Amino acid sequence: MLSKLESVLMPLAEKIGKNKYLIAVRDGFLLSMPLLIVGSFFLLIANFPIPGWSDFWARFFGENWTSYFSKPTDATFTIMAILAVIGIGYSFAEQMNVDKLFGAAIAMVCWFLIMPYEIISGDTTVTGIPLGWVGSKGIFVGIIVAFLSVHIYAWVNKKGWVIKMPDGVPPTVSKSFSALIPAGVAVLVFFVINIVFAMTPYKDAFTFIFTILQTPLLKLGNTLPAMVIAYIFLHFFWFFGVNGGSVVGAVFNPILQTLSADNLAAFQAGQALPNIISQQFQDLFATFGGCGSTLSLLIAMLLFCHSKRIKELGKLAFIPGVFGINEPIVFGLPIVLNPMILIPFMLVPTINIVISYVCMSIGLVPLCSGVAIPWTMPVVLSGFLATGWQGAVLQLLLLILGVFIYMPFIKMMDKQYLADEAKAADSKDDDDIDFDDLSFDDL
Repeated sequence: MLSKLESVLMPLAEKIGKNKYLIAVRDGFLLSMPLLIVGSFFLLIANFPIPGWSDFWARFFGENWTSYFSKPTDATFTIMAILAVIGIGYSFAEQMNVDKLFGAAIAMVCWFLIMPYEIISGDTTVTGIPLGWVGSKGIFVGIIVAFLSVHIYAWVNKKGWVIKMPDGVPPTVSKSFSALIPAGVAVLVFFVINIVFAMTPYKDAFTFIFTILQTPLLKLGNTLPAMVIAYIFLHFFWFFGVNGGSVVGAVFNPILQTLSADNLAAFQAGQALPNIISQQFQDLFATFGGCGSTLSLLIAMLLFCHSKRIKELGKLAFIPGVFGINEPIVFGLPIVLNPMILIPFMLVPTINIVISYVCMSIGLVPLCSGVAIPWTMPVVLSGFLATGWQGAVLQLLLLILGVFIYMPFIKMMDKQYLADEAKAADSKDDDDIDFDDLSFDDL
């Protein structure tokens, strides 16, 4: 079975590995990966799932002690789209054989050019950069802008429409002037794009894309097919770098919260619980370790992989993953725009939902009571608190099943990375920065 899967997917992986767009996305997200891991630990400390944890520390540092830990998280998670745009612009410029630093700068400028500078709070509107768009919600637009802006820059540059300075001018000054016209053309194109969107009901490109993505979700309701469809959409959006939880959750979470409230009211009244699907069902039984149920993937990485890249990433991302924080693995492996991992990424949560629904519908596992459980509560423990020992056992079995579903796919990625590492070991990386290469002659 594994050999047949490899015979189909390995040639595909080889082609993907040479695709300049996917290489740019893969390498671009690596810029944010170590920062997201650092931010994950601060996020975990502020939301550690131990009863009385927050109250204990509030005695020493005041009621707002978590606000101090939110700053490192905001400095990483909340601006991850900025880091992604810079990284993808830099990497794609390298693929297009143009100046990498100017590629990163132009991508970021063009992205900010089409961003709305309005923050709405109640009836008040102030000028500023909305944090929602510089976080995960803005990544999809950022990917598009990075590719298009660098393409324009490279096209103008290769046409020879550049300002050439005399030979005596320092190279850094010469590069700045040669980038002037290509950068100007890219900015002009996105200036026009911004005007065009301003004349539409959406007002800007960010709102247009976010609204269009929500449209297929408007008729979802309280059924198993609805839950499965919602999660297929959610993970499909994540595959393209869009925060699927934000897009799907805007429509689906109010439904789930209402169903949870119904269950809680029945639980308090000593009545039979009316709903299988609820907010707790989604949070505790659909995925383990974040979107894609990536805790299973992390375990598969640590148990079955041998490449240094995957092993080290697995070790770094495992602790955040136990507590449901998986941005390091989503953007570090990466999962975004990685067709090799798309199938299990969408399949594992779907299987979790279906099996959990069946087990609860036939009475093997009690229904979730509606009692709120912290989203950072580790697997097995969260199942026990929500439904008793039956839920804990179900979570453990689904976690193990997910490991074996992910295993053949991550092993194929591991084989590819092992080959890359062996090739890298045989050749010196000419792009490494060495202080001996620095010179003051160009200043």
